[in-house]
Amino acid sequence: MNVRRLIPTAALAGAVALAGAVALAATALTACTGTASGGGGGKDGKLAVTASFYPMQFLAERIGKDHVAVDSLTKPGVEPHDLEITPKQTGRLSESDVVLYLKGLQPAVDKAVAQSGVKNVVDAATLTRLEVHGASGHEDHDHAAEGGGEGHDHAHGEAGEDPHVWLDPNKYAEIAKGLGAALEKADPDHAADYRKNTDALVAELGALDTEFKDGLKNTASKTFITTHSAFGYLAERYGLDQEGISGVDPEAEPSPARMKELQAVARQDNVSTVFFETLASDKTAKSLARDTGLKTDVLDPLEGITDKSQGADYFEVMRSNLKNLQKALGSK
Repeated sequence: MNVRRLIPTAALAGAVALAGAVALAATALTACTGTASGGGGGKDGKLAVTASFYPMQFLAERIGKDHVAVDSLTKPGVEPHDLEITPKQTGRLSESDVVLYLKGLQPAVDKAVAQSGVKNVVDAATLTRLEVHGASGHEDHDHAAEGGGEGHDHAHGEAGEDPHVWLDPNKYAEIAKGLGAALEKADPDHAADYRKNTDALVAELGALDTEFKDGLKNTASKTFITTHSAFGYLAERYGLDQEGISGVDPEAEPSPARMKELQAVARQDNVSTVFFETLASDKTAKSLARDTGLKTDVLDPLEGITDKSQGADYFEVMRSNLKNLQKALGSK
């Protein structure tokens, strides 16, 4: 029997209209629920968080845990300074509930974020104080003062502030606190979990800071040479002197005068090792090491994790960096 033939046409039309109304109401309710809870736009109802590169991704994953779906604009193995944003990535960025980035490190990301229209944007550079570090020595305090007040309105590229703040566990902890607060605001239903996760991560970063302080307290030398001048904050925090072959830009070519200067520094300061990194060319570091009779080793700026990294996450790689520094500096 064809049951549909027993249903009058008017009744059938009414049923269809009723079903459509119910579907529309359910859709509206879902949308309202997502807005009221402060998120749910991500996969499986999770908060959709887009991070600019690995150090930001790591924070979002550790603080958000099961409540977030994190996507990174910089894929493993890509040098973040040179990142170009695809139209597809720009589209995904605009659909994010929260965007976490570090203004001044990746110009393409800065531009895409500015155009995204995302409501909850967290700029890590506003959560801690950025400083100016040259290829040689400690913080340039005069320039840092010119760069703006603490935590606000930094003219990153023009003032020359060093963006590599995650290599100082204390500054990284400040960024973690700021992100935790932003996630609580974006997704208040899970605020208690974000707060608990943030506190745990900050405590772990505090323990890492203590390891570095104790591990680098007594060394035969305080000077290290590295390809990429990414370690100014680390050097400043633990009383070391960074001598960079290139500046903050890892692709910058050193002048012959700079190479000659580094040879003199190596002799004067009892430098044993020239450090290179995994995401940038090691050609210049190895050339300097050959010319000066020095060894080479890895000091990872942690801009990305690959199968070549000396560890699977931020903490493992940082501890590898500590061991490599202790070995190179002659830890007592």
